[in-house]
Amino acid sequence: MESNTMKQNTMLHFMKTALAMMLAIVLVSCGGDKAGTESMLSGASSKTWKAKKEMNAEGDKDKLTDAEKEQNLQMYADGRFAMGGASTLQTGTWTYDQASKKLSLQFEGQDVQETFDVLKLSDDELRLKAADGSEMIMEAEK
Repeated sequence: MESNTMKQNTMLHFMKTALAMMLAIVLVSCGGDKAGTESMLSGASSKTWKAKKEMNAEGDKDKLTDAEKEQNLQMYADGRFAMGGASTLQTGTWTYDQASKKLSLQFEGQDVQETFDVLKLSDDELRLKAADGSEMIMEAEK
């Protein structure tokens, strides 16, 4: 009888451990990755993002200028983008590497490519970190 009780205790311990590991995996996979999918950037065909808040490399809030408040970034599902406001418009192509959480903008007709770390990407919010350490928080236009 001791052998059966011992087997049952071992099995119960194993099941508790397995359940705890599964729960940990689910929690990490649901809440740990703040950089969403490529389709969150562009929606089904396109999505427009507007600057909400900006911070300098030291983490201090920078006040958005009126011109920055007017600008928007429209991301198209086919990999194109248009950025502008007031009287300016820049276009190009974008790529998003979800594994490394990097968003790259290649400006049309220019030898300029901007690459950002994607700190957060959801359907409503995009948080980017530039190479100089500054951050931009953008919200999707509804």
